[in-house]
Amino acid sequence: MKRPYCVALTGGIGSGKSVVATAFAGLGVAVIDTDLIAHELTAPGGAAQAPILSAFGAEYRLADGGLDRRRMRATIFSQPDLRARLEGILHPLIRACAAQRLNDTTALYALLVVPLLVESGAYRELTDRVLVVDCDPDRQIERIMRRDGIDLALAKAMLTAQASREQRLALADDVIDNRGVKADVEAEVRRLHQVYLRLAGKRGKMQNLSLQK
Repeated sequence: MKRPYCVALTGGIGSGKSVVATAFAGLGVAVIDTDLIAHELTAPGGAAQAPILSAFGAEYRLADGGLDRRRMRATIFSQPDLRARLEGILHPLIRACAAQRLNDTTALYALLVVPLLVESGAYRELTDRVLVVDCDPDRQIERIMRRDGIDLALAKAMLTAQASREQRLALADDVIDNRGVKADVEAEVRRLHQVYLRLAGKRGKMQNLSLQK
């Protein structure tokens, strides 16, 4: 099955990936967010919830049937072996769902949001280009603490558990600097959107020529 041209969007926690993804979505781009897929899979009735609770215990289930994400987050970022166990359950399901959604997309190109692109080493076979949202670590920590209502120690642990800023930038084809104002970010998204439309169009023409031979 011929999938659309795919740009992988990644960046460290608190770097502003959601702002960038929302801006692309506003331009009509098909956005597939692996974080949102993870939430769906771990919601009541989701495919990942039962195996996660079996591995970690019923105490991680909330009264409404949902997963206690705050408790789970505190656990996995203090115990790397348990984080690896959770990822072993969740990540294959996320990848399979993301691949299916990408194949079902009829848009000229899609944006695949993968926060752990560098760490997982996966998704490369699905993507044509990598866009990194960059931000300095101090600003990331500030955003994480404000967004999640957590203390400095946990925010630093979450940041340390991810790939370094240098590792992400080394993988990038394109970079959006998210240390400035939102309007500048949105302007860069509009510019890159035109770039990706051209690249997707070129690939589509090449594929059509190949099919005609």
